[in-house]
Amino acid sequence: MFCAFTLLCQVRSNHFAYCSACITNVGPIENQDNSDDDIRSTVIFHIRMATKGLLCTPVLWLLLLSIQVSLGADELRLSNGTGPCSGRVEVKHEEQWGTVCDGDWTIEDAEVVCKQLQCGSAVKALNRAPFGEGSGPTWLYRLDCRGDESALWNCSHSGWGAFNCPHYFDTGVICSGFSELQLTGGDTACSGHLKVKQKETWAMVCFSHIDFKTASVVCNELECGQAVDIFRGTHFEDRHELIWQEEFHCEGNETHLAHCSRTLHHRQSCSHYATVVCSGYGGYRLANGSTTCSGRVELLHGGTWGTLCDYLWDLPAANDLCQQMDCGVALLIPDGQYFGKGNESVWNGTFSCKKNISGLRGCPVSVLGHDECPTGKDARVVCSGCPGGRLVNGSTCSGRVEIRHGDTWGRLCRSHWNLQAANVFCHQLNCGYAKSIQTGDRFVDGNGLVWRDAFHCAGTESCLWDCAQVTLGNPTCSAREAATVICSGLAESLRLSGGESRCDGRLEVSLHGLWSRVLDDDWDIKDAHVVCRQLQCGIAEKAYYLPRSQRGIGLVGLRSVQCAGNETQLMLCKTSQSQTVPTGVAEDVGVICSGSKQIRLVNGTKRCAGRVEIYHDGIWGTICDDNWDLSDANVVCKQLGCGHAIKAFASAHYGEGSGQIWLDDVNCTGAESDLWTCVSRPWGHHNCRHKEDAGVLCSEFLALRLVNGNDCAGRLEVFYNGTWGSVCSNRMSQLTAITVCKHLNCGNGGEIEKDFKYGRGFGPTWLDHIECTEQHSSLWQCQSDPWDPQSCDNRAEETHISCTGRKETIPPATFAECPNSTSCSDREKLRVIGGEDGCSGRVEIWHQGFWGTICDDSWDTADANVVCRQLGCGSAVSALSEAAFGEGTGPIWLEKVHCEGTESSLWDCPTKPSLGKNCDHKEDAAVNCSGITETTVSPTKADPPRRPATESTRISVPVILCIILGALLCLVLAILAGQIRSARQRGSPTSYDTFSEVVYEEIDYNLMRDKQGVTGLSDFYSESSKTKAQFYSGDSDEDNGPGTTQEVSSLPGNALEDGYDDVTEAPGPKDASLSGQNNQENIGILEESDRNKDSQTDWSPNVSGNRTSEAETRSSPAFEDTRYDDVEELGH
Repeated sequence: MFCAFTLLCQVRSNHFAYCSACITNVGPIENQDNSDDDIRSTVIFHIRMATKGLLCTPVLWLLLLSIQVSLGADELRLSNGTGPCSGRVEVKHEEQWGTVCDGDWTIEDAEVVCKQLQCGSAVKALNRAPFGEGSGPTWLYRLDCRGDESALWNCSHSGWGAFNCPHYFDTGVICSGFSELQLTGGDTACSGHLKVKQKETWAMVCFSHIDFKTASVVCNELECGQAVDIFRGTHFEDRHELIWQEEFHCEGNETHLAHCSRTLHHRQSCSHYATVVCSGYGGYRLANGSTTCSGRVELLHGGTWGTLCDYLWDLPAANDLCQQMDCGVALLIPDGQYFGKGNESVWNGTFSCKKNISGLRGCPVSVLGHDECPTGKDARVVCSGCPGGRLVNGSTCSGRVEIRHGDTWGRLCRSHWNLQAANVFCHQLNCGYAKSIQTGDRFVDGNGLVWRDAFHCAGTESCLWDCAQVTLGNPTCSAREAATVICSGLAESLRLSGGESRCDGRLEVSLHGLWSRVLDDDWDIKDAHVVCRQLQCGIAEKAYYLPRSQRGIGLVGLRSVQCAGNETQLMLCKTSQSQTVPTGVAEDVGVICSGSKQIRLVNGTKRCAGRVEIYHDGIWGTICDDNWDLSDANVVCKQLGCGHAIKAFASAHYGEGSGQIWLDDVNCTGAESDLWTCVSRPWGHHNCRHKEDAGVLCSEFLALRLVNGNDCAGRLEVFYNGTWGSVCSNRMSQLTAITVCKHLNCGNGGEIEKDFKYGRGFGPTWLDHIECTEQHSSLWQCQSDPWDPQSCDNRAEETHISCTGRKETIPPATFAECPNSTSCSDREKLRVIGGEDGCSGRVEIWHQGFWGTICDDSWDTADANVVCRQLGCGSAVSALSEAAFGEGTGPIWLEKVHCEGTESSLWDCPTKPSLGKNCDHKEDAAVNCSGITETTVSPTKADPPRRPATESTRISVPVILCIILGALLCLVLAILAGQIRSARQRGSPTSYDTFSEVVYEEIDYNLMRDKQGVTGLSDFYSESSKTKAQFYSGDSDEDNGPGTTQEVSSLPGNALEDGYDDVTEAPGPKDASLSGQNNQENIGILEESDRNKDSQTDWSPNVSGNRTSEAETRSSPAFEDTRYDDVEELGH
């Protein structure tokens, strides 16, 4: 092959030196001129050599092949036209130019000529020598082209020189000479300098080469309406810019600029650009709206913005405008002058978009005039503001889910598609909520691009893109595994807003296309049941009035709703409609449905790890870690779409929560779909503190780092499935390295190191073929191969990255725990400001190093009582609101404080931390205390829970009188019983002894029987719960569920501090003999107390038998964890 290659090259240069393996006895040939005759003579010479056996056969074939190459390939040109892209068609064959003859010369034949010459598209196909008669042979005759051939002679024809055609049948072609035209540098897409694309280069058109008729053709071809003006543009200064050499002569009615006649100008000079201004699309905007995606439609025309007056404006047209402005879909067209009149400029026209267009250029407006616009005819719209999502192959509100990345649409893989994400998607399309995502293959057919993005939504986001997005490592999907959804549809006229889910919050109705408020002075649970039923949110758990800070503004849609409770829709109830707020009724209504329950992980660095919290009854609360294990954690991870559980954490591993503790003694099998379907104590029933909050770490928790260098340089590792592992560098670009650096806050630049200076990794190699784009702000959003612990073939493929930046060192936030010292009590973290003394004023608390206020939402005398008592100021005279002692400054730490009034500290009351959205300092809470310190006795039983606002939560005077009279009656009966007993003792000593003996035997028997019963029942409790049942001395009212009572029993030695569930230490071997009997008696009493407490809470444990062995294992001393409860030794 080397010999053959050498020969081929040397034939081209006429300088031969033969390969000894092929040719012998031949000397070098002298250098000759590179003429065709010399090449021919050389070839003939070597053919003679081959016949003598001096030249091998393969080389001879290569030599013959080189003859065609040496003599030149066939060529094509256009002659005698106005330029290189018009004229008579001529072909060079066998080194001679000739013509093409065809009596049936078509536009398809001409298209091949123009494309081969890179002259744009064919404008005309001409015959009968339109550019004069040619000369030479007629090379091609009767061609039959399809139009997509790469060369004219590749079309079907009769053969080279097959027919000697008279030259008055010579063919001609007029090509456009350019493939595209555009207006650039103007204020809009329909004004600017005129340019045409010649081959691969844009050429500037001179002002002297066009006129107004030409400008009209340009505007028409660009779908920009009519020509408004042409004028000299800026002075031409760039001498290297290509200038179009032809002058256009248009009639004005041509559909394309290429159809206009032209004359060639060989003069290269051009003084000014040609600038064209068209009427039609000059630009759109939405004015006077609350967002950039809502408002009055304005059109830029002739340099002036004016309101678009469109008599045919409707929702489909508005939807087209929203989509082309990247504002999602049209939600509604408001009535009347909703967005004002504008600057009085009006453009009358009709807006319409062509199908399958990209950009508003395909939505021209034919401007009809500049007249006044009748009322109601001005175009206006409210868009969703959520771009890049659509439903296809179904209806407006059902079908296959597609999303857009950049300009590319694709299907969404259903492997991570869930109901929460579907709800958000339906909402952004103005299609209500998601009814179902299990549609089979109903909307799925054909092939297409599939995006592997996973969207992790809470359900309250406005747009799908607001949800956490993870693509990295997701499995591949086929086109038939696309996500689908059936939404409730546009007809839904009801929603709950401002809550934590679509199933709780302020009630709103849609009337005449506008969402309006619902006001009612007799709102009850029956009305709420209808709302929940209509929204498919289960049953109503609460009907309530919104506090002042959460009340809506604007139109009122309904008031005085009266439902029987069995209606299917709210509009079937007795209602009245009103557009104004009626006198005496100013309270918006809200609903909490059973379907509002949610779960989240809090205080982890990323999603899929953190403290477990559940949203129930309108309040977020935590889970107690009693009996908390991997089976329970698995349910949480599965419910959140976070894979499986890696670890179940106890003892507030992710920090202590606040407020409610919703569940205790959770006992899941692992197969449950929701955590609250597992066996557990009833809602709110527990014996825990927040230092026992449960947490989880799930397998899809992700983290990123660079190791063996510094924070911004090293070997790239990713944390997945509970393990750090390396990342492979195959197909990785610098853009991916830059994305990694941005992700790690290490600057906007980075390089992939090739010298592997950061060492070899160990453990799994998780990922390969990571590809990021400029749109990705996080590595988690990039495409890659699926997760695989053996992604790399060897360690040499590991990724090493150096970033250009360095992480800013941000010192951790340090908060003073106390206002004036290193240690303090709850009393020192509470104060009142602005009153005459220290017992009246605005309530302030110390938190995270700052004094802050409390919002007055639900602030009442019970809350004020706790504050006054904690301050040592007696009882509350009044609970004041609306900044009665002046507005505070700084943060508002708490809202919705719910004290029973018996707590010893405000920190024991259930509260909702303020997020700063619902309150301001005009609503600061205050108190006015009596100033008289009262001696109080700790209650032995918890008060009943606070009832809804419609029920009384205070003990009335008659009830108090009944209690006093009952106590007096009990006292009288006790005195009488004592007198009767004394009389019996004096009358018969024998009967006294017998009675006494019987009584003590009965007590002994009952005590033993009760202990046995408690012991049997305790087998159903976790070990930590049994320990608390023996030693627990009672929590504050917050810690016990509704309806519970608790017997308080004093323990010997030190008293328990702060109400924590501290455990007394059992006596050691030395003092067991001294205290064993007393301890046994105390344990018996406490077990009885705890048993009574459980019986009153109606908790019926029902734990699966397969967990018994595990509980027994955990009860072993080898498995005890001293972190769970503080241990305090009994005093002697």
